Amino acid sequence: MQKTCVFQGAATALITPTNENGVDYEHLGKLLDWQVASGIQALVVCATTGEAPTLSDDEHCKVLEFVVERVKGQIPIIAGTGSNDTRHAIMMTNYACAIGADAVLTVTPYYNRATQTGLIRSFEAIADASTKPVILYNVPSRTGVNIEPKTVQTLSRHPNIAGIKEASGNISQIVELFSLVGDRIAVYSGNDDQIVPILSMGGKGVISTVSNVLPRQTVELCKLYFEGKTAQSAALQCKLLPLIRALFSQTNPIPVKAAMAKLGYCEDHLRLPLTPMEEPYRSRLYACMENWDLI
Repeated sequence: MQKTCVFQGAATALITPTNENGVDYEHLGKLLDWQVASGIQALVVCATTGEAPTLSDDEHCKVLEFVVERVKGQIPIIAGTGSNDTRHAIMMTNYACAIGADAVLTVTPYYNRATQTGLIRSFEAIADASTKPVILYNVPSRTGVNIEPKTVQTLSRHPNIAGIKEASGNISQIVELFSLVGDRIAVYSGNDDQIVPILSMGGKGVISTVSNVLPRQTVELCKLYFEGKTAQSAALQCKLLPLIRALFSQTNPIPVKAAMAKLGYCEDHLRLPLTPMEEPYRSRLYACMENWDLI
């Protein structure tokens, strides 16, 4: 049985504007208003692109509160609540549910290198505790652990696990995933360069970094595909590719912070151990932005 989708189309994995004094709520509000006005279908807050690992618990909670209050139910808010400590993930999940987030995104526990059995038990414990739909997040390049398709198949039977953000980059694995889970959960592309391939397998959309910079175009890419205009959707995927590559030429979210600062939606500020974008990557990013008439 297919569960209700949290969203279909494009969701932005939102940056968290910061400065030397902490979270920059003035810029965050401006960014939220622009994203909603641009037609984005959902917002993912305090996840990888939002620099969750260097937000304190207090900052994390206050950012979630601010976003929920600012957006006021116009589109779904998906709260990043993952941790390598399941107890902490449950605590953050409970908080996100209590303040009105529409769903939670919980990443594979990092550094601990859990077994597949450990992943199942951890994700099920989080889903048991959640009162909102849970979206799994598989990004082995950052966590060191891959959620295997058979593990997702087991987890898909949980009534509260509604989707997965697949950022393994392994198309063969993703095809196997679709063969095992069918339409029991929503599969979202976690890589901007694989949106159309994953949609072609039955994916429901993308949780995107590039949509910080080009929200309307990312929404349009998905819309074209769902309307059956696959050639136009594929052409837009290809047109976006140089900018996507520039946005991942150094560790995310270093490049997207540089891009959004150039657009006036944040300061080019990151917390250590991340540092601002370096040359020649910055110049290449700006050249790609010029090609889209952004600067």
